[in-house]
Amino acid sequence: MQLTISPENPLEWIALRANLAPIPLLHAQIMPVLAKAVLEAADKGVFDAAKDGPQTLDELVSTLKLNRKALGELMGLLTAMGYFTYQQDRFKLTPMARRFALKDDPQSVHGMMVFNNRVMWDWMSHLGEYLETGKGIQYHDSLTAEQWRYYQEGMVAATNTEAREFGRRAPVPRSAQHMLDIGGSHGQHSVALCKKLPALTSVILDLPAAIEQAAPLLARQGMGDRVCHRPGNALTDDFGEGQYDIILLSSLAHHFTPEQNQLVANKIGRALRPGGVFIVNEFIKPEVGQKPELVGSSTDLFYGLSSTAGNYSITEIQDWQRLAGLKAHKVVSYRTLPGRAMVVAKK
Repeated sequence: MQLTISPENPLEWIALRANLAPIPLLHAQIMPVLAKAVLEAADKGVFDAAKDGPQTLDELVSTLKLNRKALGELMGLLTAMGYFTYQQDRFKLTPMARRFALKDDPQSVHGMMVFNNRVMWDWMSHLGEYLETGKGIQYHDSLTAEQWRYYQEGMVAATNTEAREFGRRAPVPRSAQHMLDIGGSHGQHSVALCKKLPALTSVILDLPAAIEQAAPLLARQGMGDRVCHRPGNALTDDFGEGQYDIILLSSLAHHFTPEQNQLVANKIGRALRPGGVFIVNEFIKPEVGQKPELVGSSTDLFYGLSSTAGNYSITEIQDWQRLAGLKAHKVVSYRTLPGRAMVVAKK
């Protein structure tokens, strides 16, 4: 799966092939407007205002208390983007928008939209400074309590679909009983595996500030004592020896330097039981010379900006695992998320 600019007719195909279409203009002028329009629509409640049925523009204005002219322009763009259809003077949510943009749908990414709009959008203004200095924002050190809440809700939204596929496809021992989920906050990956494996329990190790905001999100999944939080820090805490059948490092390696990731991997190698698995769950940096991959490359730059680290290649991840005394086991690429994979090693 790739995100691309695709022609809709033969003339557009010719224009693209002949290098007549100003692609940088689309990137510079159109795409930022598309992104911001979707974020503001979610934040202002536009999608949920239409969840009970098609709405006229005036009905939406009355519900949302927004300017009629401006909202009309937004609705026109959202319709062009495939979030709404327009028939008989009414806007109707498309199946895609109903599944992924409504606040309460189990697969919704609404929380990520709000987080990106209220917190992350401002980070992008620092990209020029990052390119000059190589120094990222290190946002984990500066989030307010309210921003931590937005962040945790955003992470839940970002992993709603992923966690389901993870639960189905993660190559884990069927007899596994003990799991360590490092930086797992909301616990969706742990919950997915615990629902699959009746004997499994999981401990989520995360920063205290993260747990404070993530605890209610985990509690609503109703897993009781089978999935619990433990305050700590992956870089400084000891994980013990021979305690776990599964250790998961999901969306955390991109916050760490190579040296820090090796440190964590070494501790994980000691903490696994014989036959246990270590799963690095991440967006993957394309190998040099491989086919370009837009999602992996864009998240690499974003994580560099936000954490001064970035994505890693499969080879780099497997090197950490090998130096920790583990054997390469499997690489499972996600079917629902381009550029993302589970890199699995076994003890």
